[in-house]
Amino acid sequence: MVVKKDVDVLFINPGSRSAVYQELGDSFSAIEPPSLAGLFAGYTRNKGLSVAIIDAPAHNLGPQGVARLVAENYNPVLIVMVVYGFQPSASTQNMPAAGETCAALKELDRNYKIMMTGTHPAALPERTMREENIDYVCDREGPQTILQATLALKSSRPRFSGIPSLWYRDGERIVANPPGELMDDLDNEMPGVAWDLLPMDKYRAHNWHCFERIHERSPYVSLHTSLGCPYKCSFCCINAPFGKPSYRMWSPDTVIREIDVLVNKYGVRNIKFVDEMFVLNRNHVLGICDRIIERGYDLNIWAYARVDTVKDEFLDKLRRAGFRWLALGIESGSKHVRDGVEKGRFGTPQILEVVRKIQSAGIYVIGNYIFGLPDDTYESMQETLDLAIEANCEFANFYSTMAYPGSPLYRMAVEKGWELPDSWIGYSQHSYETTPLPTEVLRPAEVLKFRDEAFMKYFNNPRYLDMVRLKFGEDVVRHIQEMTRIKLKRKLYS
Repeated sequence: MVVKKDVDVLFINPGSRSAVYQELGDSFSAIEPPSLAGLFAGYTRNKGLSVAIIDAPAHNLGPQGVARLVAENYNPVLIVMVVYGFQPSASTQNMPAAGETCAALKELDRNYKIMMTGTHPAALPERTMREENIDYVCDREGPQTILQATLALKSSRPRFSGIPSLWYRDGERIVANPPGELMDDLDNEMPGVAWDLLPMDKYRAHNWHCFERIHERSPYVSLHTSLGCPYKCSFCCINAPFGKPSYRMWSPDTVIREIDVLVNKYGVRNIKFVDEMFVLNRNHVLGICDRIIERGYDLNIWAYARVDTVKDEFLDKLRRAGFRWLALGIESGSKHVRDGVEKGRFGTPQILEVVRKIQSAGIYVIGNYIFGLPDDTYESMQETLDLAIEANCEFANFYSTMAYPGSPLYRMAVEKGWELPDSWIGYSQHSYETTPLPTEVLRPAEVLKFRDEAFMKYFNNPRYLDMVRLKFGEDVVRHIQEMTRIKLKRKLYS
Protein backbone atom coordinates (compact mmCIF):
# COMPACT_ATOMS: atom_id res chain seq x y z
CA MET A 1 0.00 0.00 0.00
CA VAL A 2 1.37 3.43 -1.00
CA VAL A 3 1.52 5.93 1.84
CA LYS A 4 0.67 9.37 0.57
CA LYS A 5 3.12 12.14 1.26
CA ASP A 6 1.87 15.31 2.94
CA VAL A 7 3.30 18.33 1.10
CA ASP A 8 2.55 21.99 1.51
CA VAL A 9 3.13 22.90 -2.15
CA LEU A 10 3.09 20.51 -5.09
CA PHE A 11 4.47 22.19 -8.22
CA ILE A 12 3.42 20.74 -11.58
CA ASN A 13 5.14 21.47 -14.87
CA PRO A 14 2.47 20.68 -17.50
CA GLY A 15 3.03 20.03 -21.18
CA SER A 16 2.64 17.68 -24.11
CA ARG A 17 5.59 17.11 -26.43
CA SER A 18 3.43 15.46 -29.08
CA ALA A 19 0.83 18.26 -29.16
CA VAL A 20 3.43 21.02 -29.23
CA TYR A 21 6.09 19.52 -31.52
CA GLN A 22 4.32 16.68 -33.36
CA GLU A 23 6.92 14.08 -34.46
CA LEU A 24 9.81 16.50 -33.81
CA GLY A 25 9.18 15.96 -30.09
CA ASP A 26 10.24 12.31 -30.27
CA SER A 27 13.98 12.85 -30.65
CA PHE A 28 14.84 16.31 -32.01
CA SER A 29 13.42 18.80 -29.48
CA ALA A 30 14.89 19.33 -26.03
CA ILE A 31 13.42 18.00 -22.81
CA GLU A 32 14.17 20.84 -20.43
CA PRO A 33 14.03 20.96 -16.65
CA PRO A 34 11.40 23.44 -15.42
CA SER A 35 13.89 25.92 -14.03
CA LEU A 36 11.29 28.39 -12.75
CA ALA A 37 9.27 25.70 -11.01
CA GLY A 38 12.57 24.58 -9.50
CA LEU A 39 13.39 28.10 -8.37
CA PHE A 40 9.94 28.55 -6.82
CA ALA A 41 10.28 25.20 -5.06
CA GLY A 42 13.68 26.21 -3.69
CA TYR A 43 12.31 29.55 -2.47
CA THR A 44 9.28 27.95 -0.80
CA ARG A 45 11.35 25.22 0.83
CA ASN A 46 13.79 27.82 2.17
CA LYS A 47 10.82 29.47 3.87
CA GLY A 48 10.14 26.27 5.81
CA LEU A 49 7.43 24.60 3.72
CA SER A 50 7.53 21.07 2.30
CA VAL A 51 7.50 20.87 -1.49
CA ALA A 52 7.52 18.43 -4.40
CA ILE A 53 7.63 18.75 -8.21
CA ILE A 54 5.97 16.69 -10.93
CA ASP A 55 7.49 17.29 -14.36
CA ALA A 56 4.92 15.94 -16.83
CA PRO A 57 6.93 16.27 -20.09
CA ALA A 58 10.02 14.66 -18.55
CA HIS A 59 7.96 11.61 -17.54
CA ASN A 60 5.88 11.83 -20.74
CA LEU A 61 2.71 12.01 -18.66
CA GLY A 62 -0.59 13.30 -19.98
CA PRO A 63 -3.14 15.18 -17.84
CA GLN A 64 -4.87 12.01 -16.61
CA GLY A 65 -1.55 10.43 -15.74
CA VAL A 66 -0.46 13.47 -13.73
CA ALA A 67 -3.79 13.54 -11.88
CA ARG A 68 -3.52 9.85 -10.95
CA LEU A 69 0.08 10.33 -9.81
CA VAL A 70 -1.02 13.16 -7.52
CA ALA A 71 -4.03 11.28 -6.15
CA GLU A 72 -2.04 8.13 -5.42
CA ASN A 73 1.04 9.75 -3.88
CA TYR A 74 0.38 13.20 -2.38
CA ASN A 75 -1.79 15.13 0.05
CA PRO A 76 -1.03 18.71 -1.07
CA VAL A 77 -2.17 21.87 0.66
CA LEU A 78 -1.75 23.79 -2.61
CA ILE A 79 -1.11 22.59 -6.15
CA VAL A 80 0.71 25.15 -8.32
CA MET A 81 0.50 24.75 -12.09
CA VAL A 82 3.64 26.56 -13.34
CA VAL A 83 2.74 27.54 -16.92
CA TYR A 84 5.98 29.15 -18.05
CA GLY A 85 7.58 27.02 -20.75
CA PHE A 86 11.20 27.52 -21.77
CA GLN A 87 10.87 30.77 -23.67
CA PRO A 88 8.22 33.45 -23.08
CA SER A 89 6.07 32.31 -26.00
CA ALA A 90 5.97 28.71 -24.76
CA SER A 91 3.63 29.51 -21.88
CA THR A 92 0.48 29.88 -23.99
CA GLN A 93 1.06 26.67 -25.93
CA ASN A 94 1.19 24.80 -22.62
CA MET A 95 -2.20 26.08 -21.51
CA PRO A 96 -4.23 23.20 -23.00
CA ALA A 97 -2.19 20.62 -21.10
CA ALA A 98 -2.29 22.80 -17.97
CA GLY A 99 -6.06 23.28 -18.15
CA GLU A 100 -6.73 19.61 -18.85
CA THR A 101 -4.52 18.62 -15.92
CA CYS A 102 -6.43 20.94 -13.58
CA ALA A 103 -9.75 19.51 -14.79
CA ALA A 104 -8.49 15.94 -14.28
CA LEU A 105 -7.34 16.77 -10.75
CA LYS A 106 -10.66 18.37 -9.82
CA GLU A 107 -12.51 15.35 -11.22
CA LEU A 108 -10.59 13.11 -8.84
CA ASP A 109 -10.92 15.43 -5.84
CA ARG A 110 -12.86 18.70 -5.94
CA ASN A 111 -11.17 19.75 -2.70
CA TYR A 112 -7.78 20.19 -4.35
CA LYS A 113 -6.73 23.86 -4.22
CA ILE A 114 -5.06 24.82 -7.51
CA MET A 115 -3.18 27.96 -8.50
CA MET A 116 -1.90 28.89 -11.96
CA THR A 117 1.18 31.03 -12.35
CA GLY A 118 3.27 31.85 -15.40
CA THR A 119 3.50 34.20 -18.36
CA HIS A 120 0.09 33.37 -19.84
CA PRO A 121 -1.93 33.44 -16.59
CA ALA A 122 -0.18 36.70 -15.64
CA ALA A 123 -1.16 38.22 -19.00
CA LEU A 124 -4.81 37.09 -18.83
CA PRO A 125 -5.59 36.50 -15.15
CA GLU A 126 -9.33 37.17 -15.18
CA ARG A 127 -9.91 35.10 -18.31
CA THR A 128 -7.82 32.29 -16.84
CA MET A 129 -9.92 32.35 -13.66
CA ARG A 130 -13.13 32.19 -15.67
CA GLU A 131 -12.06 29.52 -18.15
CA GLU A 132 -9.97 27.09 -16.09
CA ASN A 133 -10.98 24.74 -13.29
CA ILE A 134 -8.77 26.44 -10.71
CA ASP A 135 -9.03 28.42 -7.48
CA TYR A 136 -6.30 31.04 -7.83
CA VAL A 137 -4.16 32.92 -10.34
CA CYS A 138 -0.93 34.76 -9.62
CA ASP A 139 -0.64 37.76 -11.93
CA ARG A 140 3.01 38.58 -11.22
CA GLU A 141 6.27 36.79 -10.53
CA GLY A 142 5.02 34.02 -8.28
CA PRO A 143 7.11 32.96 -5.28
CA GLN A 144 5.82 35.36 -2.62
CA THR A 145 2.20 34.90 -3.71
CA ILE A 146 2.58 31.11 -3.62
CA LEU A 147 4.12 31.26 -0.14
CA GLN A 148 1.46 33.52 1.35
CA ALA A 149 -1.43 31.61 -0.25
CA THR A 150 -0.10 28.34 1.20
CA LEU A 151 0.31 29.83 4.67
CA ALA A 152 -3.26 31.14 4.46
CA LEU A 153 -4.58 27.70 3.48
CA LYS A 154 -2.71 26.12 6.39
CA SER A 155 -4.28 28.51 8.88
CA SER A 156 -7.51 27.80 10.74
CA ARG A 157 -9.30 30.72 9.09
CA PRO A 158 -7.82 31.36 5.62
CA ARG A 159 -7.84 34.98 4.49
CA PHE A 160 -6.69 35.97 1.01
CA SER A 161 -7.45 39.69 0.89
CA GLY A 162 -3.93 40.80 1.85
CA ILE A 163 -1.97 38.49 -0.48
CA PRO A 164 -0.37 40.56 -3.27
CA SER A 165 -0.87 39.61 -6.93
CA LEU A 166 -3.52 37.00 -6.08
CA TRP A 167 -6.80 36.44 -7.93
CA TYR A 168 -9.37 34.32 -6.10
CA ARG A 169 -13.11 33.78 -5.71
CA ASP A 170 -15.34 35.28 -3.05
CA GLY A 171 -18.55 33.37 -3.67
CA GLU A 172 -19.40 34.00 -7.33
CA ARG A 173 -17.23 37.10 -7.49
CA ILE A 174 -13.64 37.09 -8.81
CA VAL A 175 -11.38 39.26 -6.65
CA ALA A 176 -8.03 40.74 -7.73
CA ASN A 177 -5.57 41.92 -5.10
CA PRO A 178 -3.08 44.71 -5.88
CA PRO A 179 0.22 43.57 -7.39
CA GLY A 180 3.19 42.94 -5.14
CA GLU A 181 6.68 44.31 -5.41
CA LEU A 182 9.18 42.42 -7.55
CA MET A 183 11.88 40.46 -5.76
CA ASP A 184 15.11 42.48 -5.86
CA ASP A 185 17.54 40.46 -3.74
CA LEU A 186 17.59 37.30 -5.86
CA ASP A 187 20.84 36.03 -4.32
CA ASN A 188 19.34 35.77 -0.86
CA GLU A 189 15.63 35.33 -1.56
CA MET A 190 15.78 32.75 -4.37
CA PRO A 191 19.38 31.56 -4.64
CA GLY A 192 18.96 28.25 -6.42
CA VAL A 193 16.88 25.56 -8.10
CA ALA A 194 15.68 22.53 -6.14
CA TRP A 195 17.52 20.17 -8.51
CA ASP A 196 17.11 17.28 -6.07
CA LEU A 197 13.35 17.31 -6.70
CA LEU A 198 13.72 16.90 -10.47
CA PRO A 199 14.33 13.73 -12.55
CA MET A 200 17.77 14.87 -13.69
CA ASP A 201 18.34 11.76 -15.80
CA LYS A 202 15.36 12.57 -18.04
CA TYR A 203 16.56 15.81 -19.62
CA ARG A 204 18.23 16.21 -23.01
CA ALA A 205 19.57 19.19 -24.95
CA HIS A 206 18.32 20.54 -28.26
CA ASN A 207 19.75 18.55 -31.15
CA TRP A 208 21.80 21.48 -32.55
CA HIS A 209 23.21 22.33 -29.12
CA CYS A 210 25.17 19.07 -29.28
CA PHE A 211 26.28 19.06 -32.91
CA GLU A 212 29.86 18.67 -31.65
CA ARG A 213 28.84 15.53 -29.72
CA ILE A 214 25.52 14.58 -31.26
CA HIS A 215 25.15 11.40 -29.19
CA GLU A 216 25.82 13.14 -25.84
CA ARG A 217 22.72 15.31 -25.28
CA SER A 218 22.31 14.28 -21.64
CA PRO A 219 22.65 15.28 -18.87
CA TYR A 220 21.30 18.75 -19.58
CA VAL A 221 19.87 21.73 -17.70
CA SER A 222 18.43 25.15 -18.36
CA LEU A 223 19.56 27.79 -15.89
CA HIS A 224 18.50 31.37 -15.16
CA THR A 225 21.14 34.00 -14.39
CA SER A 226 18.66 36.89 -14.71
CA LEU A 227 14.92 37.57 -14.82
CA GLY A 228 13.09 39.78 -17.31
CA CYS A 229 14.35 41.93 -20.15
CA PRO A 230 14.94 45.70 -20.49
CA TYR A 231 13.80 45.75 -24.13
CA LYS A 232 10.27 46.23 -25.48
CA CYS A 233 10.00 44.17 -28.68
CA SER A 234 6.36 44.27 -29.75
CA PHE A 235 6.08 40.51 -30.38
CA CYS A 236 7.52 39.47 -26.99
CA CYS A 237 5.58 38.73 -23.78
CA ILE A 238 8.62 38.24 -21.50
CA ASN A 239 7.63 41.00 -19.09
CA ALA A 240 4.00 39.94 -18.51
CA PRO A 241 4.78 38.41 -15.07
CA PHE A 242 6.65 41.55 -14.01
CA GLY A 243 4.14 44.19 -15.07
CA LYS A 244 6.84 46.33 -16.69
CA PRO A 245 10.24 45.95 -18.38
CA SER A 246 12.42 44.51 -15.64
CA TYR A 247 15.93 43.15 -15.60
CA ARG A 248 17.40 41.67 -12.41
CA MET A 249 20.45 39.46 -12.13
CA TRP A 250 21.83 36.86 -9.81
CA SER A 251 25.43 37.64 -8.91
CA PRO A 252 28.22 35.69 -10.65
CA ASP A 253 29.06 34.06 -7.30
CA THR A 254 25.51 32.69 -6.95
CA VAL A 255 25.49 31.50 -10.55
CA ILE A 256 28.80 29.67 -10.21
CA ARG A 257 27.58 27.94 -7.04
CA GLU A 258 24.69 26.53 -9.10
CA ILE A 259 27.07 25.43 -11.84
CA ASP A 260 29.35 23.80 -9.25
CA VAL A 261 26.42 21.67 -8.05
CA LEU A 262 25.35 20.77 -11.58
CA VAL A 263 28.85 19.76 -12.68
CA ASN A 264 30.07 18.02 -9.54
CA LYS A 265 26.87 16.36 -8.33
CA TYR A 266 24.96 15.68 -11.55
CA GLY A 267 27.74 15.51 -14.15
CA VAL A 268 26.13 18.19 -16.30
CA ARG A 269 28.05 19.53 -19.28
CA ASN A 270 25.24 20.83 -21.55
CA ILE A 271 23.74 24.05 -20.18
CA LYS A 272 21.25 26.51 -21.60
CA PHE A 273 21.27 29.96 -20.04
CA VAL A 274 17.57 30.52 -20.37
CA ASP A 275 17.73 34.29 -19.75
CA GLU A 276 15.87 36.24 -22.41
CA MET A 277 19.05 38.29 -22.84
CA PHE A 278 22.27 36.97 -21.30
CA VAL A 279 24.91 38.82 -23.34
CA LEU A 280 24.10 42.29 -22.05
CA ASN A 281 25.65 43.48 -18.79
CA ARG A 282 29.45 43.55 -18.94
CA ASN A 283 30.18 42.78 -15.28
CA HIS A 284 27.60 40.00 -15.22
CA VAL A 285 28.80 38.30 -18.40
CA LEU A 286 32.53 38.57 -17.69
CA GLY A 287 32.09 37.75 -14.00
CA ILE A 288 30.38 34.45 -14.80
CA CYS A 289 32.90 33.65 -17.53
CA ASP A 290 35.87 34.33 -15.23
CA ARG A 291 34.54 32.00 -12.56
CA ILE A 292 33.91 29.17 -15.01
CA ILE A 293 37.37 29.62 -16.55
CA GLU A 294 38.99 29.55 -13.09
CA ARG A 295 37.44 26.12 -12.46
CA GLY A 296 38.49 24.70 -15.82
CA TYR A 297 35.08 23.14 -16.50
CA ASP A 298 34.55 21.60 -19.95
CA LEU A 299 31.08 23.00 -20.67
CA ASN A 300 28.81 23.27 -23.69
CA ILE A 301 26.71 26.39 -23.03
CA TRP A 302 24.33 28.34 -25.21
CA ALA A 303 22.75 31.70 -24.47
CA TYR A 304 20.74 34.50 -26.09
CA ALA A 305 22.33 37.68 -27.42
CA ARG A 306 21.36 40.60 -29.63
CA VAL A 307 23.24 41.87 -32.63
CA ASP A 308 23.88 45.13 -30.78
CA THR A 309 25.00 43.55 -27.47
CA VAL A 310 27.81 41.33 -28.78
CA LYS A 311 31.00 43.20 -27.86
CA ASP A 312 34.50 42.22 -28.97
CA GLU A 313 35.68 42.04 -25.35
CA PHE A 314 33.04 39.38 -24.58
CA LEU A 315 33.87 36.85 -27.26
CA ASP A 316 37.21 35.46 -26.09
CA LYS A 317 35.96 35.05 -22.52
CA LEU A 318 32.70 33.47 -23.66
CA ARG A 319 34.54 30.93 -25.78
CA ARG A 320 37.05 30.06 -23.05
CA ALA A 321 34.21 29.62 -20.54
CA GLY A 322 32.51 27.06 -22.76
CA PHE A 323 29.91 29.12 -24.60
CA ARG A 324 29.71 27.11 -27.80
CA TRP A 325 26.55 28.76 -29.19
CA LEU A 326 24.98 32.23 -29.17
CA ALA A 327 21.38 32.68 -30.32
CA LEU A 328 20.80 35.95 -32.20
CA GLY A 329 17.36 37.49 -32.62
CA ILE A 330 17.83 38.64 -36.22
CA GLU A 331 14.04 38.44 -36.89
CA SER A 332 13.75 39.96 -40.39
CA GLY A 333 15.83 40.68 -43.47
CA SER A 334 13.92 43.93 -44.00
CA LYS A 335 15.00 46.95 -41.97
CA HIS A 336 11.54 48.47 -42.50
CA VAL A 337 9.93 45.41 -40.93
CA ARG A 338 12.47 45.38 -38.07
CA ASP A 339 11.70 49.06 -37.40
CA GLY A 340 8.10 48.09 -36.76
CA VAL A 341 9.04 45.71 -33.94
CA GLU A 342 11.80 47.74 -32.24
CA LYS A 343 14.63 45.80 -33.91
CA GLY A 344 15.59 48.24 -36.68
CA ARG A 345 18.70 49.86 -35.24
CA PHE A 346 21.00 47.76 -37.42
CA GLY A 347 21.01 46.69 -41.06
CA THR A 348 21.94 43.58 -42.98
CA PRO A 349 25.69 44.41 -43.27
CA GLN A 350 25.93 44.84 -39.48
CA ILE A 351 24.03 41.59 -38.89
CA LEU A 352 26.37 39.64 -41.16
CA GLU A 353 29.41 41.30 -39.60
CA VAL A 354 28.35 40.24 -36.11
CA VAL A 355 27.58 36.68 -37.24
CA ARG A 356 31.04 36.36 -38.80
CA LYS A 357 32.70 37.95 -35.76
CA ILE A 358 31.11 35.39 -33.44
CA GLN A 359 32.05 32.52 -35.72
CA SER A 360 35.62 33.80 -36.01
CA ALA A 361 35.85 33.60 -32.22
CA GLY A 362 35.09 29.88 -32.42
CA ILE A 363 31.46 30.20 -31.29
CA TYR A 364 28.56 28.85 -33.33
CA VAL A 365 25.50 30.95 -34.15
CA ILE A 366 21.84 30.03 -34.16
CA GLY A 367 19.90 32.67 -36.09
CA ASN A 368 16.28 33.34 -35.13
CA TYR A 369 14.01 34.61 -37.91
CA ILE A 370 10.33 35.58 -37.95
CA PHE A 371 7.97 35.51 -40.92
CA GLY A 372 4.70 37.45 -40.99
CA LEU A 373 5.59 40.48 -38.86
CA PRO A 374 2.97 43.24 -39.21
CA ASP A 375 4.67 45.01 -42.13
CA ASP A 376 5.71 41.83 -43.93
CA THR A 377 4.93 41.11 -47.56
CA TYR A 378 5.88 38.08 -49.59
CA GLU A 379 8.87 40.06 -50.85
CA SER A 380 10.08 41.04 -47.37
CA MET A 381 9.70 37.46 -46.14
CA GLN A 382 11.85 36.40 -49.07
CA GLU A 383 14.41 39.01 -47.96
CA THR A 384 14.46 37.31 -44.55
CA LEU A 385 15.02 33.89 -46.08
CA ASP A 386 17.73 35.30 -48.37
CA LEU A 387 19.48 36.83 -45.34
CA ALA A 388 19.28 33.53 -43.45
CA ILE A 389 20.82 31.65 -46.37
CA GLU A 390 23.54 34.26 -46.80
CA ALA A 391 24.36 34.29 -43.06
CA ASN A 392 24.53 30.46 -43.14
CA CYS A 393 24.48 30.14 -39.38
CA GLU A 394 25.25 26.72 -37.94
CA PHE A 395 21.55 26.43 -37.11
CA ALA A 396 18.44 28.54 -37.58
CA ASN A 397 14.99 28.80 -36.04
CA PHE A 398 12.18 29.92 -38.32
CA TYR A 399 9.09 31.29 -36.60
CA SER A 400 5.79 32.63 -37.81
CA THR A 401 4.47 35.72 -36.04
CA MET A 402 2.16 35.13 -33.10
CA ALA A 403 0.43 37.77 -30.99
CA TYR A 404 1.27 36.12 -27.67
CA PRO A 405 -0.89 37.15 -24.69
CA GLY A 406 1.11 39.67 -22.68
CA SER A 407 2.83 41.20 -25.72
CA PRO A 408 2.10 44.66 -27.18
CA LEU A 409 1.26 42.84 -30.42
CA TYR A 410 -1.53 40.91 -28.65
CA ARG A 411 -3.08 44.11 -27.35
CA MET A 412 -2.88 45.60 -30.83
CA ALA A 413 -4.44 42.50 -32.38
CA VAL A 414 -7.36 42.55 -29.94
CA GLU A 415 -7.95 46.29 -30.45
CA LYS A 416 -7.91 45.96 -34.24
CA GLY A 417 -9.86 42.73 -34.39
CA TRP A 418 -7.12 40.74 -36.11
CA GLU A 419 -7.60 37.02 -36.53
CA LEU A 420 -6.16 35.05 -33.59
CA PRO A 421 -5.88 31.29 -33.00
CA ASP A 422 -9.12 29.70 -31.83
CA SER A 423 -7.27 27.58 -29.24
CA TRP A 424 -4.20 28.08 -27.08
CA ILE A 425 -2.37 25.23 -28.82
CA GLY A 426 -2.70 27.30 -31.99
CA TYR A 427 0.05 29.53 -30.56
CA SER A 428 2.56 26.69 -30.80
CA GLN A 429 4.99 27.08 -33.69
CA HIS A 430 5.02 23.38 -34.55
CA SER A 431 1.52 22.13 -33.75
CA TYR A 432 -1.12 20.92 -36.20
CA GLU A 433 -3.31 23.86 -35.15
CA THR A 434 -0.65 26.62 -35.57
CA THR A 435 -2.30 29.88 -36.67
CA PRO A 436 0.00 32.89 -37.21
CA LEU A 437 -1.15 36.49 -37.43
CA PRO A 438 -2.19 37.79 -40.83
CA THR A 439 -0.33 40.79 -42.22
CA GLU A 440 -1.81 43.64 -44.23
CA VAL A 441 -1.42 41.58 -47.41
CA LEU A 442 -0.90 37.95 -46.31
CA ARG A 443 -3.30 35.42 -44.84
CA PRO A 444 -2.17 33.22 -41.90
CA ALA A 445 -1.98 30.16 -44.16
CA GLU A 446 0.34 31.99 -46.56
CA VAL A 447 2.68 33.02 -43.76
CA LEU A 448 2.79 29.53 -42.27
CA LYS A 449 3.33 27.82 -45.62
CA PHE A 450 6.20 30.21 -46.39
CA ARG A 451 7.74 29.47 -43.00
CA ASP A 452 7.55 25.69 -43.46
CA GLU A 453 8.99 25.86 -46.97
CA ALA A 454 11.77 28.22 -45.78
CA PHE A 455 12.75 25.67 -43.12
CA MET A 456 13.14 22.95 -45.74
CA LYS A 457 15.04 25.19 -48.16
CA TYR A 458 17.51 26.25 -45.47
CA PHE A 459 18.28 22.82 -44.08
CA ASN A 460 18.46 21.15 -47.48
CA ASN A 461 20.71 23.85 -48.93
CA PRO A 462 23.93 22.18 -50.21
CA ARG A 463 26.03 25.12 -48.99
CA TYR A 464 24.63 24.72 -45.48
CA LEU A 465 25.10 20.93 -45.46
CA ASP A 466 28.68 21.29 -46.73
CA MET A 467 29.43 23.70 -43.87
CA VAL A 468 27.88 21.30 -41.34
CA ARG A 469 29.86 18.39 -42.79
CA LEU A 470 33.10 20.36 -42.47
CA LYS A 471 32.45 21.55 -38.91
CA PHE A 472 30.58 18.65 -37.34
CA GLY A 473 30.95 15.60 -39.56
CA GLU A 474 28.79 13.21 -41.53
CA ASP A 475 26.79 12.00 -38.52
CA VAL A 476 25.31 15.46 -38.03
CA VAL A 477 24.51 15.80 -41.74
CA ARG A 478 22.56 12.53 -41.52
CA HIS A 479 20.85 13.79 -38.37
CA ILE A 480 19.69 16.95 -40.17
CA GLN A 481 18.49 14.91 -43.14
CA GLU A 482 16.44 12.76 -40.75
CA MET A 483 14.98 15.95 -39.25
CA THR A 484 13.92 17.32 -42.64
CA ARG A 485 12.19 14.06 -43.54
CA ILE A 486 9.59 14.95 -40.90
CA LYS A 487 6.83 17.01 -42.51
CA LEU A 488 4.70 18.88 -40.01
CA LYS A 489 0.97 18.45 -40.53
CA ARG A 490 -0.85 21.80 -40.66
CA LYS A 491 -4.57 22.36 -40.36
CA LEU A 492 -4.38 25.70 -42.16
CA TYR A 493 -3.21 24.39 -45.49
CA SER A 494 -3.30 20.60 -45.41
